[in-house]
Parts: sequence; structure tokens; C-alpha cells
Amino acid sequence: MPSARVISTAALLSTAALLSCSLAACAPAARDGARGGDGATATAAQQASRFREQTLNWRDCPAPSPLQGGGEAPAPLSDGTRWQCATLQAPLDWSKPSGESVGIALIRARAAGDPADRVGSLVFNFGGPGGSGVTTLPALAADYEELRSRYDLVSFDPRGVGDSRGVRCLAPDAVEDAEAEVDETPDDGGTETDALVELLRLTAAACAKNSGDVLPHVGTTEAARDLDLLRHVLGDEKLHYFGISYGTQLGGVYAHLFPEHVGRAVLDGVVDPTRDMMEEALGQAGGFQLAFEHFASWCVEQRCTLGDDTAEIVAAAVDFAAGLDETPLPTSNGDGLDGDELIDAISGSLYSQSFWPALLVGLEALTNGDGDVLLDLAESSGRHGTGGDTDDSGDAGTDDATDESNENDAFRAITCDDSSDRYTVADVERRLPDFVEASPLFGPGLAWGTLACAGWPVPGEAEHPEVSAPGAPPVLLIGNTGDPATPYEGAARMAERLGEGVGHELTYRGEGHGAFDSGSTCVRGAVHTYLLDGKLPKPGTTCEPDPLPEGK
Repeated sequence: MPSARVISTAALLSTAALLSCSLAACAPAARDGARGGDGATATAAQQASRFREQTLNWRDCPAPSPLQGGGEAPAPLSDGTRWQCATLQAPLDWSKPSGESVGIALIRARAAGDPADRVGSLVFNFGGPGGSGVTTLPALAADYEELRSRYDLVSFDPRGVGDSRGVRCLAPDAVEDAEAEVDETPDDGGTETDALVELLRLTAAACAKNSGDVLPHVGTTEAARDLDLLRHVLGDEKLHYFGISYGTQLGGVYAHLFPEHVGRAVLDGVVDPTRDMMEEALGQAGGFQLAFEHFASWCVEQRCTLGDDTAEIVAAAVDFAAGLDETPLPTSNGDGLDGDELIDAISGSLYSQSFWPALLVGLEALTNGDGDVLLDLAESSGRHGTGGDTDDSGDAGTDDATDESNENDAFRAITCDDSSDRYTVADVERRLPDFVEASPLFGPGLAWGTLACAGWPVPGEAEHPEVSAPGAPPVLLIGNTGDPATPYEGAARMAERLGEGVGHELTYRGEGHGAFDSGSTCVRGAVHTYLLDGKLPKPGTTCEPDPLPEGK
């Protein structure tokens, strides 16, 4: 299921985050020209017209590049439809459209139904920020096949991601070597903290050296302007859009800038647009804590051996993490399991309830001194892939994704381009008790993760994104009560900020990140009815998970 990224130090340092989550605002105002409407000035609009007149050269898709995660070329769909790829040219700096351009990598599958019933193109953003839509859409296409009856399915690598001038900071090997010496949750008041800050400084300097020309232009506002250009070049009067996790933020910013061009839009796993980076991370700490408590309650029902009740299991996990932080557990591959990797394994497994059985096996094995299962979980759903998307991507990607993907570099670049927050060690230490209170297991890592933009070479725009969209048509917002990465209350706050009559909420009482890819018949039916027939669910509609098959 496409996902959101946990704001852990690992995610922000390019170690391969947990399945992708969302924290950005809008791109720096000084770089954005006039905000709102279709352009900055009449002159800029005239200069931008050359981009609106372009024709896309669609062709069979090649294999994903290393920056996209690698792997094989996408296989044809079940009816034989082949994936097509193209490159959209957009201004690198939207306030100076006569200057350099940037190529936006695209992918599509043509509609399968009667051409007379075609609505248009349905554009997807699966989250991150930093996830490659070009690799994600084919990986998850089976989930959206019914929508192809009336839409071309389209996705893209946002600017700074994958093959759209992908940001590159430290080389993967250099990151791995540097991180081996860094504790993501420093607690010695000195050496460990200094090492973390130094790694952040080195990474920021490498980003400036290797991608300095594109760094000021990878924010969400620029991506929203790219979306509107894409809408026009595809020949659609309205943008029909499906955004997940960070993709909901991008959708909200698009609605703010181009309310008159909003078509049928679904936002799933909704980002809270009212919080700054610190408050967003604190909210995630509570969300992951709640999700782990739900797992622990399920564990008790399964008569697991981790504890007699939820509180005992949570306490055991905290003790495990603290012990492994001091003394990593040897594993069969020689790498060892430390406290950060344990938390990665747990966090990644909370993105989908389907991962819970594996997490249970891994934690029970840990009580017997075996960390292999948990290390595998950390590597597959956290440290070495898009995890949730690869398994969600889980946020998507492919099973063959390589460590050369720039997803984590792009995540940091977009986040820091959007957010004006530049926290210090003193800021983190002052708020650390709040994070520990919210979650003794996940709180410290999320707190220290807010240092990500310290020393970033580009100023950010705002504390939170501007998403007010008066005059826009209704947008379907789906909130999941058990969502760890984008807690449920974010949907209501997005609805409030979009404005009266715009945000239309649907509640899913489930587990994991997002709702559509949970497999809920109710959620999928509501989304299909809206996107295919234009009919919104009744106000106050609540969906429950499908009952498990007998014997499960």
C-alpha cells in the first residue's frame, strides 16, 4: 500500500526509510513568483506557453534506472496493454520560465473501456516525498484496474525524484559507512550527538555540491505547477487525481493554486496541513504508538509469548530496543541487530496489518536470542528499500530495487525545500520529553529526525502548506483511524483548511497506512463510485474492514 515515511533519522539520511511519510509545505515564496492563479506575471505566462504547446512522445517503457530503484521493464497488463513512458518538459524555475527546463518522467496505461465512456487521465502520486511514480504505478496496477475502464492511469517522478533530475547527495557506500558510526537516537549528551550533526552537515554539503542547481526548485508548489502543466498537455480540462500520504499534501497545494481545474480527486492517508515539522513528528509518534498497541492487543489474542497484556508487550519492546542499542545482537549474516533496526522493523510492519504475523514471529524469536527475522524485516521494509511501498511501496517500487535509488535524498530535499523549520539540538532536547511521553518506543527517533533540515543550503517556505481552495469542487478525503504515519485527525484538519464544501470525509476503521489498499470492499466501492460515476459517499460514511475468511 502506498505509504508515508516515518520521520526517522534513517529516512532523512538516505539510509532507506520506512515506507514513506509526509512532511513538506510549499516551495520557498521567494522562488515561487506570484502565488495562486495560473502564473506569476503576464510575461512569465507568455514565456511558459511554449511548455503548454508541447507534444508528448509516448513509447514503450525501458527498465527503471538506478535512481528509480532499478529492476526490469514493467510487464504488460493482463489484457496485453503495454506501459508507455514519456518526458514532460517544465521550467526548472517556474518564476523564470524562459530559463532552463527540467524533464518530468511519466508513465501511463491507456484506458481499457469504451472510448465514449472515457473520463480522462487519472494522475497518481503514491507518497514520499521521494517515491518514483514511474516504478510504483506498474507495481500496484492490479489495485487500480477497475479505474482503467474510464481513465488512462498516469503517474510521474516529481522533480528531484528518480529520472526527473533526481537529487543525489552522498554516494550510497559513503552513506552506509558514515551511518555505521552514527546513533540515530543519541543519548550521551556529547559524542553521539556530535556525530549525528556532523553527518547531517556532510550530507547537506554533498547535496549542494552534486545537485545544487535543482535543490531550490523541488518543492511541492513547483510539483503542483508541473501537475497543472501535465493536465493541460494531456488534454484534460480538469485534473483527476489520486494522492496517497504525501500525495495528499501535493493534492491540497494543487487545489489551492488551481481550484478551477480540480476534477474528481481522492486523497487517502491524509497529511495534517496545520502542523509544523516538530508537531507533525510528535503526531506520528502518537500514531505509531497507537498502532503498536493495536498490534500488541492482537498479539495477546493470538496467545503470543511476548506478554500477558498490551502494556507488558509494549514495555518489553522498549526494553529490547534499549538493550540492543547498548549491545547489538549477532545475526547469521554477521551484520547484527541494533536498537534502531528493531524500531525500523516494527515501524515498517505497522504500515499494513498483513505484516503483523511476521513481526510476531520476529519478536518471539528475539526473546530466544535470534534477530534474523527482525533484521530481514528492517531491511525489506525499512532500511534498504521503499518498504511500505515496495511492500506497499508497500510506497511501491520493485522487489529488485537497488540501494542507488535517490528516494531518501529526494525526501530530504523536498521536505527541506518546503519547510521553513530549522531545528537545533537544543530544540530537540527541549521537546524530547514530549516525544517520549507520546511514545517511549518511537518518540526519540522521530524527535531527532526533526534535525534533518539543519544546515540545509536552501531556505524553506513555510511552517505548513497552504491548501485553502475556495471554489474548488468536492475532494474525497479518506482517514484511517489506525493509521500510524498520517494519523486519522489529519483528514478533518485537511477538510477544514480546504474550506467549506470542498473536503468530503470518509472514515475507515482499520489498521495500516491509508485505506484504499487495505482491500476494504466498502472503501474501494466508495472510491470507484466517485471516480467512475461522480457520486460521493453520504456525509459521515464509515467503512469497516472486511471480515477475515473462516479459519483465519
